[in-house]
Order: sequence, then C-alpha cells, then structure tokens
Amino acid sequence: MNKRVLRHIVFWVTYFIINTLFEFSWIQSFFPNPNHRDEIVMQAVLTNAIILPSKLLFTYFVFYFSIPKAFNKTLNSNVNIIITTLVFVASIFLHRVLATFLLVENPSFTNQVKLTYDNMFTVSQLFASMLDLGFICGVAIVIKLFRMQMNNLSREKDLSKEKLETELKFLKNQINPHFLFNTLNNIYALSRKKSDLAPVIIMKLSKLLRFMLYEAEKSQVPISEEIRVLEDYVEVEKVRFSKRLRITFNQEIDDQNQSITPLILLPFIENAFKHGPGEMLADTFIDISIILKNGHLSFIVTNSKEAKECESSDRKIGLSNVRRQLELMYTEFKLDIENLSDTFKINLSINLNKSAAV
Repeated sequence: MNKRVLRHIVFWVTYFIINTLFEFSWIQSFFPNPNHRDEIVMQAVLTNAIILPSKLLFTYFVFYFSIPKAFNKTLNSNVNIIITTLVFVASIFLHRVLATFLLVENPSFTNQVKLTYDNMFTVSQLFASMLDLGFICGVAIVIKLFRMQMNNLSREKDLSKEKLETELKFLKNQINPHFLFNTLNNIYALSRKKSDLAPVIIMKLSKLLRFMLYEAEKSQVPISEEIRVLEDYVEVEKVRFSKRLRITFNQEIDDQNQSITPLILLPFIENAFKHGPGEMLADTFIDISIILKNGHLSFIVTNSKEAKECESSDRKIGLSNVRRQLELMYTEFKLDIENLSDTFKINLSINLNKSAAV
C-alpha cells in the first residue's frame, strides 16, 4: 500500500470516528432511555456509513477534477465552477436521499422523532446537508493545498540546492585547471634543467592530483589535509623560484580535525605566486599565516609585487570565484583585500562551524 492511499484511509477513518461521536451526541437526545445506548451507537455508525458515499463523491471530484483543472488551466474557469456547482448539488441530493432512506425506514428512530419523507427535503435539511458536505470537503482541500505548498517548497529547496552544487562544481573546475597548468610549467622548467628535483616534484604533483580527484569532491575535509596540500604546493613553487623568493609559512592550529571546504585556501596562494614572484625578477617574498582557534580560521597571505602593477583581470576573476565559493559554503566569513603599491595582501576570516546547506 503506497503512502498516498494510507494517508487517505487514515483521514477518512479519523473523520468517520469523530463524526460518529458527534452523531451519537445528537441522536441520544431522542432516546431518553439509557438502555438504548447500543442502539444509539449503531444508529450513529450506520448514519455516517450510509451518507459517506455522497461526501466521497464530491470531495474526490474536487480533488481530481476541479483543483487540477484550476491549477493547470486546462478548462475555462467559469465552466469549471459551473460543473463543480452541479456536482455539489447532486451530492447534496444524494446526501438527502441516503439520509432519508436510513432514518425514515428505521422504526426505532422514527418512533422517537416522528420523521417522514415529507419533511426530509426542507430548506433547513438541505442547508444542513450542504454544510455537512462543504465542511469535510473544505477540510480535505485545506490539507491537500497545504501538502501541495509543502511539496512545492521542498522541490524549490532541492532545485536551489542542486543549482548551488552545480555552480560550486563549476567554480572549482575553473580553478583546478589553472592550478594544474602552473604546476606542469614548474615540472617542465625542471626537466629543461635536468634537475634531480623533477621526480620529487612529480611525486608531489601526484599527491596533489590525488587529493583533487578523490578528496576535493567531498564537502568537507580535515584542515590538516588542506594544509598538507598547501605545503606541497609551496614546495613545488619554491623549486621554481629558487633563492630569489623568501617564503614564511606560520601555523597555529588548535584542532587538526576541524572540517573545512577542500581547496578553498589554495587559490589565494596560487595568486600570490602568479602575481608576485611570477611577474618580478628581483627578490620577492610571500608570507602565509594560518591560525585556527575554536573553529575560527584566520588566513593571511601577503606577497610582494611590482610597484606599478595593476590588478589583472585574471586575479579579479580568480578572487571573484573564490569569494563566490565562500558565499556558497559558509554563512560567516570576511574577505579583505589590500592592494598597495608594492604588496598585495589577502586577509580571510571564516567561522568554520557555520557551514551553509550546500
């Protein structure tokens, strides 16, 4: 049995029990003798059971015809209203016919209240039937519309999450080829020099690629793994720039297992190498600082640059991509950029305990 059928059964059984209790309270006033209690209960059950088809008819007609036609606009609204009204009138008539057959033909009941066929189709009785049908149908419609709204919200949330995940993957794919291109250039330079360091750098590149292929697809990794990637990348770049580059890498980590988005920090160091020593012939420096305390990360990268260098479009695009990643992954972060005459500084603060839903 699927969930929809089960929900409908539970709804109608619950309604039947509640309405039977109300019917029992009304009928017992016509039976002053307490010995008739079993008979009253049976009468209440039968009353609800026999008039239930009229309620089912109108409720499910509205469920599977009127509402879908209204939402999908596959039928003129005026025609839909007219058809629904006609079905409602037919349901009221059926409701009265069933009630009349049950009550008038039941001697134990008619002996108490003196009902006849003639007084079962009065204005008051028709109005009572209209309220009875309208009430249960209205309750069912409210529940259905509420469920439709919740399902729509759930679908919108899933679509939004899927869209954000796709955007995040796209941003990562924009950064990763750039990283690979730079590293291969480093290995090429070492190969031209026939350096013994080439195999070492290839091994480090292998580790980096393994991380990118298998770990970067995860939403979170331990910060110790992220720092290891940064260290490997720095070692690769050290070989490329030799002695003319001074690098400091300070770390203060109070929890090596703190989770962080993979490769979220690497683009800042890539930019520091590309737009610092990568564009200068004189001695250069890159200072890297990572401080983690109680889930709050402070990441600062400062690099030297040419005094007249303007911020390139590559740098703008790279930093824009990373900023967007941060927006998708964290609800609390601050990214400050200082582009001075001879230095470029990135100051990033993230509350790693405030991850976004993506």
